[in-house]
Amino acid sequence: MRLLIQRVSSAEVKVGERITGKIERGLLVLVGFHHADNEALLHKAAHKVLHLRIFEDNEGRMNRSLLDVGGSLLVVSQFTLYGRLEKGFRPSFIEAAPAEKARQLYEAFLAELRSQASHLHIATGEFGAFMHVYLCNYGPVTIILEF
Repeated sequence: MRLLIQRVSSAEVKVGERITGKIERGLLVLVGFHHADNEALLHKAAHKVLHLRIFEDNEGRMNRSLLDVGGSLLVVSQFTLYGRLEKGFRPSFIEAAPAEKARQLYEAFLAELRSQASHLHIATGEFGAFMHVYLCNYGPVTIILEF
């Protein structure tokens, strides 16, 4: 499981002209699943995302979490996080989970996030759709996590 996490002042996802998810201050989380991933990873991953201390405190130090600042989450599935480029110029996605397995893990990950932080606004993209993701990265701050 790979997560690319960006601290944002705003972000939204569109499928065509329809907005499927929109947040203000918070985290945009792009998530990809490996073919060997299982649901046992999800609790730890959700906990880590919610408790990452990447928001500034009163002294300007990254010392506060999404929970501390009452931010929002926008979670978007992205199998291309498992693109491999050792050979040639076209990525291979052989390590990415098959679509149905990835969908199940994505939905279970969202459920886990919601169970750990039911008071937060959690928006999503649309699994398997061609999406436009707009964001204003705040900092910029971008973190890559792998489980």
